[in-house]
Amino acid sequence: MSSKPKFLVIGVGNEFRGDDGVGPFVAQALQAKLLPNTTVTRASGEGASLMHLWDSMDTVFVIDAVSSDGEPGTRHRFEAHAETVPSRFFNYSTHAFSLGEAVELSRLLGTLPQRLVVFGIEGANFEAGVGLSGAVKAAAYQVIQDIIAEIVVVEDIQV
Repeated sequence: MSSKPKFLVIGVGNEFRGDDGVGPFVAQALQAKLLPNTTVTRASGEGASLMHLWDSMDTVFVIDAVSSDGEPGTRHRFEAHAETVPSRFFNYSTHAFSLGEAVELSRLLGTLPQRLVVFGIEGANFEAGVGLSGAVKAAAYQVIQDIIAEIVVVEDIQV
């Protein structure tokens, strides 16, 4: 087992459905940073796939669009290893078994990562089309910086 933590960043969403593409947007930006000990991937949000991706990882960051009637661009952060992720935030999803359910099933099975941080960004537009709304893009840049800062602190590096 490595003495350094393993990081996984999962950008959840569909980049062809407006603000639902915020997860892949963040993933693409972080992939370009080449952060040490960090794997970055994209996922549709199907629960079993998410559980497979985060299996055996030390620290996982998941980024997804949410729809909770909040102000577009509002950032939500859940320490999912220690608290419940509200499934109602992901109610626009077409996934039968999505992020909230995957977290809770992993918790029951004892397979949650040591640290699982979920960033939800309140979306405004989930219609067909490419591109994020302005408020969502601004929030995405902040989440990118938040994740980089957390990795830099743990790794004690300069980016």
